[in-house]
Amino acid sequence: MYEDYYIYYGLTMLAMLVTFGAQFYISTVYSRYSKIRNRNGFTGARTANEILLRNGLGDVEVNEVNGYLSDHFDPLSNKVSLSQTNYSSDSIASMAIAAHECGHALQHQADYAFLKIRASLLPVANISSYAGYMAIMLGLFLGQTNLIWLGIALEGVILLFQLVTLPVEFDASSRALTQIRECGIGDEEELKGAKTVLTAAALTYVAGVASTLFQMLRLILVYGRRRDNR
Repeated sequence: MYEDYYIYYGLTMLAMLVTFGAQFYISTVYSRYSKIRNRNGFTGARTANEILLRNGLGDVEVNEVNGYLSDHFDPLSNKVSLSQTNYSSDSIASMAIAAHECGHALQHQADYAFLKIRASLLPVANISSYAGYMAIMLGLFLGQTNLIWLGIALEGVILLFQLVTLPVEFDASSRALTQIRECGIGDEEELKGAKTVLTAAALTYVAGVASTLFQMLRLILVYGRRRDNR
């Protein structure tokens, strides 16, 4: 019994440490490079427009949105949305993030396979994130092990979505760095800074995978052992 609690809380702590550690790292790196201006004075908005135009994506709109690091590319509306700071700032961090979101636009243009798979999994993953939690809670309340295992299976869908997201994010960052170099937006020293920012951002996705995996292991070990002890 006590071993169950050690497993439960141990894996919970691991998930929390990985998540908070990754968030702290990206915040630290972003804060550092958001204070360093790129030599060409390219704002995030100008960086994005430059990359899009050079790649025949002039129809993709670049707009400003509220929020902290809320930057994203929406293929449905065909927009690259940059957070307020990154839109108007000419820092290395803003340049890197804007280029990264354009990397997603380039993936969309090229019909990048993992991007299409991720888009197809998104609705299922959104449903699973709520349904899985509800199934586990309901299973605990009613004492129904089958509902708990259903919830764990739905958590597996979320893990699959996160795993597919990893190559999408790494590829977008690779495209971003290539575009910064080829478009003459930043020099080699600034490319190193941009790579540091994008690597830190990518680690948050890796941390998300690790956190979900720890949570699934916690549930499988605890409830699997309870079932075996019956």
